[in-house]
Order: sequence, then C-alpha cells, then structure tokens
Amino acid sequence: MTTSSEPVALRLIDREFLIACAPEEREGLLESAAYLDRKMRELRANAKTPGFDRLAVLAAISITHEFLALRKQHSGADQSVGDTLAAMRRKLEAALDAQLK
Repeated sequence: MTTSSEPVALRLIDREFLIACAPEEREGLLESAAYLDRKMRELRANAKTPGFDRLAVLAAISITHEFLALRKQHSGADQSVGDTLAAMRRKLEAALDAQLK
C-alpha cells in the first residue's frame, strides 16, 4: 500500500516551512507546529540573543524535558495501577479460596 504525502505549510516565528506528510498526520503536524511556535515565542521573549536556530534548540530541549517528565510520571502511574491490580487479584483469590473450603 502506497502512502501519499502532501506538503503542509508550517509557520514557526516568522519563517515558513513546507513539510510533506500523510493526510491522516496533517492535523497532528499542525498542532505540533503550533505548540513549537508558542514555545519558541515564549523563549524569544526571554532570550538575550533570539536567533532562530538558538530558539529552535532551546525549544527542542524544553519540549523534550516536558516529554520525559510526563513519561516518567506516566510510568509511575502505571506501576501504581499494576500494584493495585495485583493486590486486588490476591484478595479475590483469597476470597475465592475461602469460599471453596
């Protein structure tokens, strides 16, 4: 199956980029670009030397930091849910064993 790509115009700060993507990825790509643009504009407001390349790197580091923190938080939540389910399973097995005796 061949996937067709369409060019999508993305605007970051004052620059436009054409990026090819599959039609079903268009909305996500536009949302990602809008998020990146907001992050770069935030950083530009606080940067001493707001060059585009520097802003892009700072935004990438900031977004990666957010992502890793969320992934770590999510991983902890998964562990907690797993522990709770294991405890519930043990209680259920004990209750079933007690009924069978």
